[in-house]
Amino acid sequence: MSVKEIFTAAYGAEPAGVWAAPGRVNLIGEHTDYNDGFVLPFALPQRTLAAAGPSPDDRWHVCSTLIPEPVSFGTTAPGEVTGWGAYVAGVVWALQEAGFEVPTARIAIDSDVPLGSGLSSSAALESAVLTALIDLGGLDLPLEKRPALAQRAENVYVGAPTGIMDQSASIRCQDGKALFLDCRSYEVEQIPFDLAAEGLAILVINSNAPHQHVDGEYGARRKSCEEAAALLGVPALRDVATADLPAALERLGDDVLVRRTRHIVTENQRVLDTVALLRDGRVREVGPLLTASHASMRDDFEITVAQVDVAVEASLAAGAYGARMTGGGFGGCVLALVDADRADATAAAVAGAYAERGFTAPTSWVAVAGPGAARI
Repeated sequence: MSVKEIFTAAYGAEPAGVWAAPGRVNLIGEHTDYNDGFVLPFALPQRTLAAAGPSPDDRWHVCSTLIPEPVSFGTTAPGEVTGWGAYVAGVVWALQEAGFEVPTARIAIDSDVPLGSGLSSSAALESAVLTALIDLGGLDLPLEKRPALAQRAENVYVGAPTGIMDQSASIRCQDGKALFLDCRSYEVEQIPFDLAAEGLAILVINSNAPHQHVDGEYGARRKSCEEAAALLGVPALRDVATADLPAALERLGDDVLVRRTRHIVTENQRVLDTVALLRDGRVREVGPLLTASHASMRDDFEITVAQVDVAVEASLAAGAYGARMTGGGFGGCVLALVDADRADATAAAVAGAYAERGFTAPTSWVAVAGPGAARI
């Protein structure tokens, strides 16, 4: 059934419309967002759909093809709605906290964004619902201010300490572009990212080793970064220049803080270097930066697992220009920059490496940069 048909079956009425928001792949710039740094995501073709219409009462009603139990709630506070419904209730709460009169609504959700894979299914859900409610209520919320509101829903209501990147990508990305985002100023630049014109492709490999953001590991990384920034006397690790990194690491002393700081500072520089190469059309030269990013996440930030490391190694052995894990870590997806006519062979090489080690088989596809949230 289409999401419109799901809405009609659940509520006995036609929806007012359907809104879509994409998942995202982060080309480079991992864990830099909550350090006020730089990221370079692009939107995936995989999307979360929200069919929505007015509610006949003073409550919000939500059903999903992914979860059998529907959710219904009135005005709530953080913690009062849990599970997947918290992402929807959090958006309503964040809009109300910002002073908006949010229309009550009935919503049906469908999605082909893989869950728990580092492709930001949660931000896609938040962004689709947010866009639907803004349109239904005629709310005056400019596009550039929407990601921070969706992030507040996830940070405060859901309790996941994510940065601004995921929601920014889901809302602000454009077709055929990568989103160069300054996570301090929220300034963006749309970077041309037409790989097909260069005979290239981004192969996304889902390791099928799911991760969870609302856990101790993600929060621990963020806490370490904040502690290091405080010890260095800077607002965030973004403020440590690459040239000043050796002196900064000497001041920190603590081995864990040294490695966490080194990853963030060098990763920010890798984002800037990648953007410069893409502006110049030197796309293949991005590959080594992707691979260096993965090594940094593996060794300094310690957020990879065996499945993603094997996927990176097998991709490189199959001829990829570069490969790295993408997303928060501890599972999820790998991306590899490959010649377009080598995508299938690279995917097969990774699958073979997984079979040799007895891992659950990976799934792979070629990702093309798509548009952000909109009514469809």
